[in-house]
Amino acid sequence: MSQPSMAAAPLMSKSMTAVIVAQFLSAFGDNALLFAALALIKQQLYPDWSQPVLQMAFVATYIILAPFVGQFADSFSKGRVMMVANLLKLGGAAVICAGLNPFLGYTLVGIGAAAYSPAKYGILGEIASGEQLVKANGMMEASTIAAILLGSVAGGALADWSILAALGICVLAYGAAVAANWFIPRLTPARPGQSWNPAKMTRTFFSACKTLWQDGETRFSLVGTSLFWGAGVTLRFLLVLWVPVALGITDNKTPTLLNAMVAIGIVFGAGAAAKLIRLETVKRCLPAGVAIGIAVVVFALQTSMLSSYIVLVVVGILGGFFVVPLNALLQHRGKISVGAGNAIAVQNLGENTAMLLMLGLYSLVVMAGAPVVAIGIGFGVVFALAITALWIWKNMQKRRLA
Repeated sequence: MSQPSMAAAPLMSKSMTAVIVAQFLSAFGDNALLFAALALIKQQLYPDWSQPVLQMAFVATYIILAPFVGQFADSFSKGRVMMVANLLKLGGAAVICAGLNPFLGYTLVGIGAAAYSPAKYGILGEIASGEQLVKANGMMEASTIAAILLGSVAGGALADWSILAALGICVLAYGAAVAANWFIPRLTPARPGQSWNPAKMTRTFFSACKTLWQDGETRFSLVGTSLFWGAGVTLRFLLVLWVPVALGITDNKTPTLLNAMVAIGIVFGAGAAAKLIRLETVKRCLPAGVAIGIAVVVFALQTSMLSSYIVLVVVGILGGFFVVPLNALLQHRGKISVGAGNAIAVQNLGENTAMLLMLGLYSLVVMAGAPVVAIGIGFGVVFALAITALWIWKNMQKRRLA
């Protein structure tokens, strides 16, 4: 028999521990597999333009499946949904490991990741109380960032030694994630018995989109998180061009290390948000969002490795402090209105659309021949102005409701 929601359980319950462990292993596999797959297609002499196509195929699955994965997460016990999603990832990694088409295998992993995301965030609202939800999100983000760091390093280092070994580690990580999912008690489905007609599911999804975008609090969260993750992906690619120009270093390792500084900072920022911000005080994260843009401007002007490391750690701290409370707010209000799974699916659609749009705009600016340092400064200024506009809009909304 299904267990009731475990919102009253201690934060580090059996369920929460299993979720955090499974998330770490699954994210570790995702990031190790990316670098292993890139090494494989390079070894197989695919053209250079095929490398970003690999990532685009992954992101596209989130957008295409957005109308369906939220209902999938809310119609079944979310722990079991996470298990099925990790099995899909395991299958995709096995396809690549077996020597079949890496694009096919990585797309299958993307399908698993798209199904996994609404369940992994939606389950937090079912196993943590409102007061614990920001802390639970902080733990989730910290475990994810740790997995990104370790997975990226492991995938790249092992691929230099043996691509097959790197792929094998990914298969093992996904298998261990499936095992961890098994230890999550079977929770009551949030919204069972919904229609599985694709047309009706699509209408339901876009109805959920409308509901969330019409609600001031969830719209605030959706805009903020979409801006953050779109900017984060753009910054990752900006670093690749910035390092040779600003630091005079032409290796592949330095941009990766700089990205790692941001990830380390996010861990500390997420922890600070968990301690200092509650659902009732989410608006406190907005100054950190504005400061992210200012810090990026400062970073673009750096000319030494040490100062670049320091500034990017600060960018990461501000980022973690900014995004974690917004995630918690969306989960809390989305669970009440459209279901946590649907809310996260809508969020994924917004974030991945923002990623594609920002990367497209970034590519156009680079193609136009703009100087890299100027791009960095402009990027930081635009982001700071965007968050300032969000802050002003939030204050105006509060005054209207007063």
